[in-house]
Amino acid sequence: MSTAPDLRRDGHANGSPEEKPEIVISIRHLSNSFGEQIVHEDLDLDVRRGEILGVVGGSGTGKSVLLRSIIGLQTPDSGEISVFGQQVIGRPDSELQPIRKRWGILFQGAALFSTLTVAENVQVPLREFYPRLSEKLLDEIAAYKIVMVGLPADTGSKYPAELSGGMKKRAGIARALALDPELLFLDEPTAGLDPIGAAAFDTLIRDLSKRLGLTVFLITHDLDTLYSICDRVAVLADHKVVAVGTIPELLALDHEWIQEYFRGPRGRAAEEANEAAAEEEAAARGEDSRR
Repeated sequence: MSTAPDLRRDGHANGSPEEKPEIVISIRHLSNSFGEQIVHEDLDLDVRRGEILGVVGGSGTGKSVLLRSIIGLQTPDSGEISVFGQQVIGRPDSELQPIRKRWGILFQGAALFSTLTVAENVQVPLREFYPRLSEKLLDEIAAYKIVMVGLPADTGSKYPAELSGGMKKRAGIARALALDPELLFLDEPTAGLDPIGAAAFDTLIRDLSKRLGLTVFLITHDLDTLYSICDRVAVLADHKVVAVGTIPELLALDHEWIQEYFRGPRGRAAEEANEAAAEEEAAARGEDSRR
């Protein structure tokens, strides 16, 4: 298989074949290691504006390390990373602040501050970047974001310990969206959720992406998520991105891990569920058009 990661030749995932996609994240020749353990070596990846890109790989392939490298929590051994056309590796925090305002992050488990209410959690990035905002405006913004992610209006006064797992995830998304970002990072967003809760969360991410014009970088092992909301999927193996494309494009590749992952029992079940959902959606559209 070719080592060139991008399988597509037709431009933006959401645009016409003639349009050249705008690249929001560009990674070139990235290398990460911990002692003698090589995690990434000469890794390349582009993330296009407006797409939901799923990132998958086996245990130890460095999915979270890749995310941490992009957002500046991990200093790579070598390579280049640009976000919104600006290099981010090695730059002082003062120069990165304008870039960080333009992204939001949902870490695994939501990572809410347990001693703050949900509203106060949502206000954390607002207070960091806009310290002169009035308390009234902070409260109004937090209330709006909480309702935006599908939580009841009274959730703002609750503490994380009072929330279910799914509600915590939604509160984490509300905080990630506090600054009206263009780019959203999600690290295993459906982990720990039951199938119904995971499906509802996938729907939320898809709807928010469309409504707000978000670019989403999504690390996941959830095959249902990959099939239902991802425009493309990047596969990490052998210390690099070995391929990136739509799931049908990936399935056409003769790569052992890709075939085992997507052709296994769980992969086939996710594919069948996605096909059934697509048929139901098409039938519903047909009924609406006849009314």
